[in-house]
Amino acid sequence: MKLQDIKALIEAIDASSITNFTFEEDGTKIKMKKVDGKVVQVEQPIVQQPVAPVAQAPVEAVAQQAPAEKEAPVQEVVEEEVDLSSFETVVSPMVGTFYAAPSPDADPYVKKGDVVDASTVVCIVEAMKLFNEIEAEVSGEIVDILVEDGELVEFDQPLFLVKPN
Repeated sequence: MKLQDIKALIEAIDASSITNFTFEEDGTKIKMKKVDGKVVQVEQPIVQQPVAPVAQAPVEAVAQQAPAEKEAPVQEVVEEEVDLSSFETVVSPMVGTFYAAPSPDADPYVKKGDVVDASTVVCIVEAMKLFNEIEAEVSGEIVDILVEDGELVEFDQPLFLVKPN
């Protein structure tokens, strides 16, 4: 199923009185849910293709092929606990495609460490061929960008983490 087909389905469901919708075709399944008259959830699970079995060599043959190598020392990952209540999030006001820059060859609107004010445009969300500039709506420093360029985003999905001034 192509992205255009999915967008057409979103438009059709958005314009109708249907609140829940599931579509299945050729192993692809799409679920949509509408709350307060707006499509807020679009799911398209990844369908894994079956993998051909790999011929296995006898255990003795594998052991004789190469001597055991020393294992690299395991590096422990230490996660710091961060109080997220001290940060603000910039969220997507709609379902669409996230773009970090005004065009593919342009610099992104913002990057980590940039200081923004409430009216600073931080990205574009494209929905139904309309490019909507999204403003920060909060003043502060961009701490993290939570989505990748070109990624589909949902209504109210966090896009940026901002440390308020």
